[in-house]
Amino acid sequence: MRWKGRRQSTNVEDRRGMGMGGKTVIGGGIGSIVVILLFALLGGNPGDLMNNTPTTNGSNTNAPMNVSSQEEELADFVSVVLADTEDVWSNQFEKQGMVYENPKLVLFRDSVQSACGAASSAVGPFYCPGDHKLYIDLSFYQELKQRFQAPGDFAMAYVIAHEVGHHVQTLLHSGDEASPAEKQTNEYSVRFELQADYLAGVWAHYAEGKGYLEKGDLEEALNAANAVGDDNIQKKSQGYVVPESFTHGTSEQRERWFNKGFKSGTIEGGDTFQAAEL
Repeated sequence: MRWKGRRQSTNVEDRRGMGMGGKTVIGGGIGSIVVILLFALLGGNPGDLMNNTPTTNGSNTNAPMNVSSQEEELADFVSVVLADTEDVWSNQFEKQGMVYENPKLVLFRDSVQSACGAASSAVGPFYCPGDHKLYIDLSFYQELKQRFQAPGDFAMAYVIAHEVGHHVQTLLHSGDEASPAEKQTNEYSVRFELQADYLAGVWAHYAEGKGYLEKGDLEEALNAANAVGDDNIQKKSQGYVVPESFTHGTSEQRERWFNKGFKSGTIEGGDTFQAAEL
């Protein structure tokens, strides 16, 4: 992705030098991490898990921040991608006669406190509708490359665009017509997540139109969407697949809905809640 030298967002909140004090956060081995990722990876609402996180007495503490040049470059990249999403969604909302509210992106290390509760890096990148903020530990870039075999800067851009997609959903009140009981179902969760994938594809559509994409970028994003499908994660973590437990959609579904948004470039084409088939 061509990103160097372009505008960076001013809506980045850097908390990498802050600790959680006495907070005890989610974690506890590969099995627990996979369960959490199934629940919240790439933009679920991890509030239910995080709000149940036990705490002890303590307060946030500032610590000296040791940032490598590689991490700092990644932080710059994330900021540029966020700026791109601001431009795209501001324009799309304006076409609908609405005003887009830019979200904040919080960079953290190891653990963080949000309006949705306390979370560790094991949760993966997430969006909290309670404070309209995206949260990401930049170490997830290595996780994406190594554990999920989804390397490339545009794979990471897809992750950010998916989280921003959840913010767009919040502003548009997507899925609000569903009853409280329906919102607790896995089917609702899958439809919600696939719509965020579609919206990430819409952003990528305009990124390509501006000449930002390089050869292989689209394939990187599609590979990332495929890698984080529920079926793929379950197969790798436990050796078998339980379709009724899916919360984000299959690899094929995630890849297809992202690609659909990429080809469409419109908000209207991504109503997963009314789609007869996903």
